Amino acid sequence: MLIGEYIHTMDGKNRISLPVRFRKEMGKKIIVAPGLDNCLSVYTQKEWEKISSRLSESSMLAADNRSFNRFMFGGAVEVDVDSIGRILIPEFLADRALLKEKVAMIGVQNRVEIWNEKRWHEYKKVVELQADQLAEKLGQVGVL
Repeated sequence: MLIGEYIHTMDGKNRISLPVRFRKEMGKKIIVAPGLDNCLSVYTQKEWEKISSRLSESSMLAADNRSFNRFMFGGAVEVDVDSIGRILIPEFLADRALLKEKVAMIGVQNRVEIWNEKRWHEYKKVVELQADQLAEKLGQVGVL
């Protein structure tokens, strides 16, 4: 399971070192895709296959399904993890997520999210203030 929060530096060539704990679980080839809330999502190949399969099963007749599939598949790239654990973030994805020198890497069970560090801290503050209400809503639908 991918969990935890790590702050790392992205170098001038858009390379980021994956935390050691993430490297052990993710393997040598991973998928970097546009994420929600202006972050990037990083998946193992196995997890990407599951997500791809579910998205492919959605009806192409529904405009929302077509749009989301284009968003996910059109922006996704397969990336190699180099011998010292770094990944290269393509320029268009780095720009999309406003990635600068400092990035936050967040383990979210089946994926890693990569955030602009400042945006991550702002987002986290808002969510922390709502945590009790969010937990109550999840409890009402039987999640917690």
